[in-house]
Amino acid sequence: MKATEKEHEGGGRMGSRTSERDQSWIPNVIKKRVCTTFVEDSSSNGSLCQCGSGRDTHSSIATGDCFGAAIVTQWNSSQHSSEYPTDAFGEMEFTGAGRKHSNFVRLSCDTLPPVVYQLMTSHWGVRSPNLVVSVVGGGGNEKVKTWVREVLRQGLVRAAQSTGAWILTGGLREGIGRCVGEAVRDHSAAASSLSQKKVIAVGVAPWGLVSDRQKLVNEQGSFPARYYVQNTSWDSCCLDINYQAFLLVDDGSVGRRGVETAFRAKMEEYISHQRTGLCGSGSIDIPVLCMLIAGEGNMLERMDLSLSKNIPWLVLNGSGRAADLICELLDALSALPTCTTSPSPENEGNQSPSAELRDRARERVKRYFPAKAELEKLVDRALSIYQNRDLITVFNGEQESPDDFDTVLLRALVRANKRVSSNASEYTEELKLAVAWNRVDIAKSELFNGDIQWKVSRLLWDIMGDVCQPFYYTLLELDQSTSTWRAMKHVNRLLLGECSYRKQHCQYPWASLFIWAVLQNRSEMAVYFWEMAGESVLGALAACKILRELSKLESETETKLSMKELAQKFENLAHDVFSECYQSNESRSFTLLIRQSPMWGEATCLQMATAADARHFFSHDGVQSLLSQIWWGAMERSTDVWKLVLAFFLPPLIYTKLISFREREDEGKSHVHHGRDTDSLDGDATLFSFSDVNQTPEQDEEYAALKDSQKEAPSFHPKRSFILMRWREFWFAPITSFLGNVLMYFLFLSLFAYILLLDFKPPPPHGPSTLESILYFWVFTLVCEEFRQSFFMASTTLYQRMKLYIQDMWNKCDITALSLFALGMCCRMFPWSYEFGRAVMAVDFMVFTLRLIHIFAIHKQLGPKIIIVEKMMKDIFFFLFFLAVWIVAYGVANQALLYSYDPRPNWIFRRVFYRPYMHIYGHIPIHEMDADKLEEGMKCTNNLTLIEDGAEPCTSTYANWLVVILLVIYLLVTNILLVNLLIAMFSHTFSKVQEHSDTYWKFQRYNLILEYHSRPCLAPPFIILSHLHLLIKRHIRKIPSTKIKHFVLEIRGREASRLNTWEAIQKENILTAQNKREREKDSERLKRTSVKVDIVLKQIADIRSWMAEIREHEHRVKTERAELEYCTSALSWVVETLSQSNLIKPTRPPPTLRTEPSISS
Repeated sequence: MKATEKEHEGGGRMGSRTSERDQSWIPNVIKKRVCTTFVEDSSSNGSLCQCGSGRDTHSSIATGDCFGAAIVTQWNSSQHSSEYPTDAFGEMEFTGAGRKHSNFVRLSCDTLPPVVYQLMTSHWGVRSPNLVVSVVGGGGNEKVKTWVREVLRQGLVRAAQSTGAWILTGGLREGIGRCVGEAVRDHSAAASSLSQKKVIAVGVAPWGLVSDRQKLVNEQGSFPARYYVQNTSWDSCCLDINYQAFLLVDDGSVGRRGVETAFRAKMEEYISHQRTGLCGSGSIDIPVLCMLIAGEGNMLERMDLSLSKNIPWLVLNGSGRAADLICELLDALSALPTCTTSPSPENEGNQSPSAELRDRARERVKRYFPAKAELEKLVDRALSIYQNRDLITVFNGEQESPDDFDTVLLRALVRANKRVSSNASEYTEELKLAVAWNRVDIAKSELFNGDIQWKVSRLLWDIMGDVCQPFYYTLLELDQSTSTWRAMKHVNRLLLGECSYRKQHCQYPWASLFIWAVLQNRSEMAVYFWEMAGESVLGALAACKILRELSKLESETETKLSMKELAQKFENLAHDVFSECYQSNESRSFTLLIRQSPMWGEATCLQMATAADARHFFSHDGVQSLLSQIWWGAMERSTDVWKLVLAFFLPPLIYTKLISFREREDEGKSHVHHGRDTDSLDGDATLFSFSDVNQTPEQDEEYAALKDSQKEAPSFHPKRSFILMRWREFWFAPITSFLGNVLMYFLFLSLFAYILLLDFKPPPPHGPSTLESILYFWVFTLVCEEFRQSFFMASTTLYQRMKLYIQDMWNKCDITALSLFALGMCCRMFPWSYEFGRAVMAVDFMVFTLRLIHIFAIHKQLGPKIIIVEKMMKDIFFFLFFLAVWIVAYGVANQALLYSYDPRPNWIFRRVFYRPYMHIYGHIPIHEMDADKLEEGMKCTNNLTLIEDGAEPCTSTYANWLVVILLVIYLLVTNILLVNLLIAMFSHTFSKVQEHSDTYWKFQRYNLILEYHSRPCLAPPFIILSHLHLLIKRHIRKIPSTKIKHFVLEIRGREASRLNTWEAIQKENILTAQNKREREKDSERLKRTSVKVDIVLKQIADIRSWMAEIREHEHRVKTERAELEYCTSALSWVVETLSQSNLIKPTRPPPTLRTEPSISS
């Protein structure tokens, strides 16, 4: 029970707490090692065993057997130690520096890695890593350089946090282990609780080297074990407080370093074959990277062991001896041949190094480790490491920034795989890792640089693990009319079985990748895939639509803002690319706007921009130019409106020169030259005719018949064809339909007002009048038109049509107006509800009149002001909320003070709500509120019985001064504070919207043009004729309608390919210009200058190293010259001495020194 309480008291450990019962199995599975054979250490005078323990710690049987010190000279863990159940496991509480729990276990060096990994992930609650970085070297009291600390703090821990990594070190408060612990501590202090769980520091230390290890011993497990840590500045062999887990490797020895090396290498190899995710459910093998910092000679053996198992290494150049030796070997030996003879098939992969290669390696090993006895063994290790140089990446910390460490880290993993082959399947995991880290820069530089042959469909499958079609209905055997619930149920059933769609070919892979990146809110990847995919304008608008919809569903503010920023970025890209297209070719850019796209579900740019609320895109002059062309139809845009109104009442005027029409010869020319000009991407070919866009289905059919008749009889009734053509060009233009509806709507309102004021007859049989019956029929035609708009304007389901119809604010206004009219019409037919029906009709007239605001939205001056008024209406609601609070507060208090008892509900309502509201406008009945101004002779009573019968109660004069004070405060707050607040809100709204009002208006203009382009040419009430015509045509003659697809042009085959190519060229132009502008920025110039300075510094460092070598050679030459001079003088002395002696008689004269002439002479 106490242990459980302690668990809840201790804070900061990861995952869920593990009880003592949950870990009771550990001694049965995990063992420790104990030395059982005393092998005398000659340097201890027989008191110590070579394992490091004293003689008295060994059993009597072990010290007295035949394998004693006299026979066995070298202690070996596997032979002289035995395994016993571990007696140190559980949780550790660091009592010296705050209460922090960490898991630990003492285990044999021969423990299987799967057991340990299962213990950590399943029982200790440590989440499976997405990456493992094993930091080796820099142990003991070796001094760690400052820049190495910065790399660990800013680079390693940040990369671990962004990926969810394990960091493996020695786990002791010394050297690199202490630096990593401090870096994790600093990260934990600044990061959120979720980010803290992503960085897991694991210490793998020798059990016999840990200080105060006996405090961890408990055969039943420690929950927790109290481990005291002294806050000392010097390094010590105690465990570091900043680690979440400790694996204490035991080989039976005490005080030895390197005991854990073999176990740690096996653990790294095992993890590298595991999958990421919960219980290995992910699709990526866990990448493992070893990181070498400084190190001694034994690090070469450790590195060679991991490289032989294909574990990549990252070496910090300049950090210390072993790391510097590896980096120098890679530089110095890269230009030399690796072998003298070709390897035999049976020894392939074990190439023997050349003599020169070995000599150079020996020279450098001797320079860094001159006192090593086993020099040749180190040379062999160094050469073996060099053979696996493709697995090694060098990080120059003194020249590269710690901020680039995560890039170098991932690049090391990618480069390690590149040595195998250029097959894309070998890089799938690295690509997934780049995706998980959101590092599109590494994907572009290392994976998509052309060296790897990617199969895009396979790539999509590897990343997404799902169908790679942008729209899933066809592949998943779904119909668009299927409800969401039925569709999800069908997909779940399909995914549980054999999914045939996985084997199908991906038609638009880059677009699918682009959609995936957008859904994941990966900015750089989304932009990269957008650049690779086609149909740039439509793709950017689609991304804008997706992101803005996702931002509405996102609850986190930061993520919501990032989605909105990315959506705006894609809208700007669509705007810029279309601007480039418009400048290149106006007519072709118009085609781009209304072209259907198979890639994006047969949508057009205009439709997608409307759905995405892309106002900035709609404000482009090219889009507005197209809308104006469509709005005016075949008429010139410069035509005055009064001419149209005049021709509306006098139709014969359309055959005069009053109204200018565009010549149809231009269209003919565009069709004639179409086949020739589209061969050139820069040609002026018009891929469509505006008449194709503006004509209704009826026009299409009859105009086609007219052209056929002209082909058969070219000279037959040319005047008649001109009359028919000009008639249609005028009446079927959207602006003519708009003017007709406006004029008839004014007539409708005039008729409605006349009936309400002068001709509203009594109920039947005296009414309704003839004009009122005409009004009813007129409203009936309006209802028919609303039904046409809601039920017959799209090919989607009935629910989707109704939802789309209701979303429009003005459609809601129409429904309200028509519903009120129906209610008023029904009520006025009966005597008992006649007056109520008349009142409803009066209110309904207001609603119909307000509908005029939508009509005026097309006006260039009135349109923006209507938008401003709409925005200000939202401010009024906030004002009314604050005002209602003050009205209720003042009204109730005022009523209670003035009238002690007044049960009349209507008067209570008037005095509590209505009268305080009128105070704002200056209507203050002071004669009823101020006791000094009360009128004498007022008929009132204080009799409760009379008051209940309806008599007027008298005003209470008690505390009348409080009534006056409350009135003053109320007027001060409402008239001065709240009213001025409303004015300030209006001013802010006006200044904010006025700047972008033109953009808002242009966006609304599109919706209005779209609406009147789809309307029949006749206005209510004559629109009923158009409805009957459509009914006969669609349901009796079965002629299919194309009117549901507004502003749509279908292009396929060669024309579509040319248009896509032309759009791609414009996109490349705009991207090139943007990149050029980016390069010309001061920040980019500084970056390039910084890179050049780094290169120069590196060259200077190389020159310094060369100068150091030259000075070393010069010193060696001087030393050898001094020795040579000494030998020469000594020999001269010997010769002189012997020549003066009589012991030896010379047979020939002494030799003379020959001097070669110098080069200078």
